[in-house]
Amino acid sequence: MSTITIKAFAEQIGIEPERLVKQLGDAGVAGKSVEDSLRDEEKRQLLEFLRGGTAAASAAPAGRGKITLKKKTNSEIQQTTKTGMARTVQVQTKRRRTFVKREVLEQEEAERQEADRLRQQTEKAEAEQQRLAAEAEAEQARIAEEAKREEAEKAAEAERVAAEQAAAEAAQAAAKLASEKAAEAETEVAKVAEVEKVVEAKTQTVSKAEPSADEPKAATEPAKPSAAEPKKVAAEKPAPAKVEAPKEQPKPRREVAMPSIIRKASERKRVSPIIKQAEPKPVVAPVATENKAGKGKGKRKPFAGREELHVAGGRRRQKGGKRRPSNIKSSVSDQHAFERPVAPVVRDVQIGETISVSDLAAQMSIKAAEVVKALFKMGTMVTINHTLDQDTAMLVVEEMGHNPVESRQSDPEAFLSANLAVEVDESTYEPRCPVVTVMGHVDHGKTSLLDYIRKARVTDGEAGGITQHIGAYQVQTSNGQITFLDTPGHEAFGAMRARGAQATDLIILVVAADDGVKPQTIEAIKHAKSANVPIIVAINKMDKDSADPDRVKQELANQDVIPESWGGDVMMIPVSAHTGLGVEELLESVAVQSELLELKARPSGNASGLVVEARLDKGRGAVCTVLVQHGILKYGDIVLVGQETGRIRAMVDDAGNTIKEAGPSKPVEIQGMSGVPAAGDEMIVVDDERKAREAAEFRHHKDRESRLARQQAAKLENMFSQMGEGEVKNVNVLIKGDVQGSIEALSESLNKLSTDDVKVSVVHGMVGAINESDVNLAMASSAVIIGFNVRADAQARKLAEQEDVQIRYYSIIYEVIDDVKAAMEGLLDPEIREDVMGHVEVREVFKAPKIGTIAGCYVTEGVVKRNAHVRIVRDSVVIFEGTIDSLRRFKDDVSEVKMGTECGIGVVNYSDIKVGDQLEIFEKTEVKVTL
Repeated sequence: MSTITIKAFAEQIGIEPERLVKQLGDAGVAGKSVEDSLRDEEKRQLLEFLRGGTAAASAAPAGRGKITLKKKTNSEIQQTTKTGMARTVQVQTKRRRTFVKREVLEQEEAERQEADRLRQQTEKAEAEQQRLAAEAEAEQARIAEEAKREEAEKAAEAERVAAEQAAAEAAQAAAKLASEKAAEAETEVAKVAEVEKVVEAKTQTVSKAEPSADEPKAATEPAKPSAAEPKKVAAEKPAPAKVEAPKEQPKPRREVAMPSIIRKASERKRVSPIIKQAEPKPVVAPVATENKAGKGKGKRKPFAGREELHVAGGRRRQKGGKRRPSNIKSSVSDQHAFERPVAPVVRDVQIGETISVSDLAAQMSIKAAEVVKALFKMGTMVTINHTLDQDTAMLVVEEMGHNPVESRQSDPEAFLSANLAVEVDESTYEPRCPVVTVMGHVDHGKTSLLDYIRKARVTDGEAGGITQHIGAYQVQTSNGQITFLDTPGHEAFGAMRARGAQATDLIILVVAADDGVKPQTIEAIKHAKSANVPIIVAINKMDKDSADPDRVKQELANQDVIPESWGGDVMMIPVSAHTGLGVEELLESVAVQSELLELKARPSGNASGLVVEARLDKGRGAVCTVLVQHGILKYGDIVLVGQETGRIRAMVDDAGNTIKEAGPSKPVEIQGMSGVPAAGDEMIVVDDERKAREAAEFRHHKDRESRLARQQAAKLENMFSQMGEGEVKNVNVLIKGDVQGSIEALSESLNKLSTDDVKVSVVHGMVGAINESDVNLAMASSAVIIGFNVRADAQARKLAEQEDVQIRYYSIIYEVIDDVKAAMEGLLDPEIREDVMGHVEVREVFKAPKIGTIAGCYVTEGVVKRNAHVRIVRDSVVIFEGTIDSLRRFKDDVSEVKMGTECGIGVVNYSDIKVGDQLEIFEKTEVKVTL
């Protein structure tokens, strides 16, 4: 039986002796001091007490459910001063680890579940009360609205009756006034007729008394009105039968005392304009001229001459409003004259983003061959069916002497500006929850940390434990709602991470404490800085023994990410995605940072947002994840997303619940699109579905033309260089994936593998399963079909087997990259490497009748082997290169000769060997080329 003092045992286990004495007393071993000895039975009793497995443990205090262990670690950090000197900094790290009893955890979990159940019951009761109150308010509002409507109907009925009475009185007054006016008009006409008769009689009397001898009789006689004229005057008077009641009563005409003859004449003057209007206008007969054939007479036709050239002189207006060129002379002699043009016409040519050669020639009124010729002179080989970009077309138009004008008339997207023309009043903006993007290296715990926050298990469903898509989630925390975007960490998803940085307000950069800063971590820092987005660093995996947060801070400081504890502006929080250490502090930091940013958004109106991810679902069609940025996105809205449009017929949140509307910073999945949009496209809500379809078609057509123009330009520019360089090997790939973001990342990663000797060409990339058309396209382009998380149907598999088309399935992106890279390396020719084996000096030359020339040699360095390659060097110049035909040592054929010995060497097809030549022996090996 071994014994040991309590003091020595305390030093062995690393605790204070007094504490060990107290624990022994709690375990039932009382009366011990620090210097007393401790037997094995007492140690075993203490161990059982600490484990809680004996009756002694049951007698322990009830409050002892946790044990906390502390540990101190000393380390050193090497730092470089401004002068270049190195200094060592002593760093002491304190660690604390707490162990909790399983019973305590189970009890706490049961209490928490009970509290959640009570809280849910309370919330349901409150919701029911609110619903009943709302129904009561709605019923009261409905009753009040019906009362108001009845009162309004009564008031409208009273107003209608009063209006009908007023209209009847006004009609009676108007009829009375009209009858009075008719009587006055008849009296006035009778008076005018009497005055005209008197004036006519007096005029005839004066003319008979004093006739003029010089003037003709017709000039002296007054114009006698015909019998029809008074009737016409009366007829042109307005009919008094339907005169409406005037707004003002006419003032009575004031009678002025004047001679009756003057008053009658003034009244006649008032009637004379009516008589003048009744007189017929003279008709001008058309000028009769001879036509071109000289047969008959007719109207002169306008000259239909060309207008491509300016001519001298002005133009005279022809009949019908058209101008006739002044240089065209026409007369009865039928002689035409033409003057030579003085200057060409300079036209304004409307040019859009793309235009074909034939359309460009038509706008300049020249032949298409002239435009092709001008482009050939500029170094561009085209045909009349080629499409030119805007810059090239404008250069051609300037070269041809016309004015290029940038055209925007056919852009149907003009209505979008009016559709989104909302008065920006920032005072009406309301605060919104922050959008946080989680970035970092592969396997640093980004998704695991997010799973702990939202209590889910996403990494279990990801291939290889690596996130392949962007996930959008909205989480309710104690500090409010937060929207999280989980981006993949693999380098192939650089473009996806870039889109995440552009759509986010904050970035949580996850760095593993046991791994440090990696290339994808540096890339995420660059994306964040380029987008000017604040960073919060979460140092993950602090529960591991190999965790070293100080090293992580030092490496981040080298990337200009300075922690706050070192005087910087970046918050760095140690966390653990498994135990939950520091998660609450991380969420508090996000809330503080979002308050500093003062994030606000428009709470109403048409919604606008960004497509986070899009895919093609077999049962639901095109499904895209949208992050709403402004406004309210509602069920049934008409949306325009990139080159696709549609009406929302289903909207689901991140938890899978069907919702009717979504506000700012809310990620939702929508259905009803005409196709799968590209990840990162802008989403807007429009009012006119027809105009939205026109805008989508215009975008698709513009994208197709620009892509075709780039392809044609690349082919034409590289044609001569490819002819000179020779054939370049290609690896054609056809990609079919489950979501648009994965296809984009795959295409970008495979295109980066291209070199000068072998290139990767992505023939086609589309969302959906592999079908027969994909196999036919792969046959035509000699491509390999890559199915990323999708499979081929039965018809496609059968056709692929018949036509020997290779289909490969993948679920992890770097496996695709590795296989394509291996295929590219297989197409490359192996590299021939030369290894020098030895050097030989020729000391004598022998002539053999049947064998030929044999060189007697001495091996000065290395070794000589039969059938090896040899170079003959004379005066430091290589004069021949061949292979060794025979190798002899004395009279024996040998396989090799080592340094310091003599031998005879015969070279294949060469006999001009001289004494003093140097032979360089080498061998050629093929080395496989790697990318």
